[in-house]
Amino acid sequence: MIRVDHLEKRFGKKVAIQDITLSLEQGVYGLLGPNGAGKTTLMRTILGLYKPDGGQVQWDEADARGSGFSFGYLPQQFMSFEELTVQETLAYFATLKKIPKLERDDEIARCLKLVRLTGEAKKKMGALSGGMIRRIGIAQALLGNPSVVFFDEPTAGLDPEERMNFKMCIAEIKKRATVLISTHIVSDVEGICDHILILNSGRLVAAGTRKEIEEIARGKVWVVPAEARGKNEDGHWHLINVYEQDGQEWMRVLSDEKLVESEPAQPHVEDGYFCCIKGIGGERK
Repeated sequence: MIRVDHLEKRFGKKVAIQDITLSLEQGVYGLLGPNGAGKTTLMRTILGLYKPDGGQVQWDEADARGSGFSFGYLPQQFMSFEELTVQETLAYFATLKKIPKLERDDEIARCLKLVRLTGEAKKKMGALSGGMIRRIGIAQALLGNPSVVFFDEPTAGLDPEERMNFKMCIAEIKKRATVLISTHIVSDVEGICDHILILNSGRLVAAGTRKEIEEIARGKVWVVPAEARGKNEDGHWHLINVYEQDGQEWMRVLSDEKLVESEPAQPHVEDGYFCCIKGIGGERK
């Protein structure tokens, strides 16, 4: 288990994260928040890459000293050596992780299979597309079957098929690891996370299961005919999306009050997220 107590990090006069308290156990956690919310800073501070300016991070002694304990981390910007092959790149990271030499080739092959790049081992990193480099970044994070894995914007640059494959990888490793996935795209975590953390302006404004995050928006989600938009211009509401059904255009919106010609709708994780970010119904934690 990882315990975070009243964590704070500043850069000069700017407070990047403040008063963050949470616990991370085995399972998958989605860290949601808009760009600039402090997600990357929080991850790096938990991992010890940044020294906190307040609060503390504690790891269970059994985890930190246990047999086979290791970390995996995919940074937001995964830098690679263009002149190295994929195999050489992963061998470099395997060495850093102290994976025994006799096990490295098998472990690299396993991780390349997970990200569906088995046939690319001999290619130079400089010859790969941005999406393929991202997948190599995911592979290096998984080397050595780490007990804790942090992914910072892991699906950036991935096509829809590879996003789905990433979710399948997570479904496999969640059985034995603590996984934290940072993203501003709700759909990246909606179907795979056991718990969701919502960060806004450096503060943790909500934390809970998917169901609990959905419930934040209970009674605040409405569907409204698009043609009725003009009748609701004076109201305080937030547009989630616009869609067409049965030949008619509809708006899905968030509002504390019923809108003209609106009907209530079942809340989704995305609705709970936007309630927190937009201040509809107040912050929850």
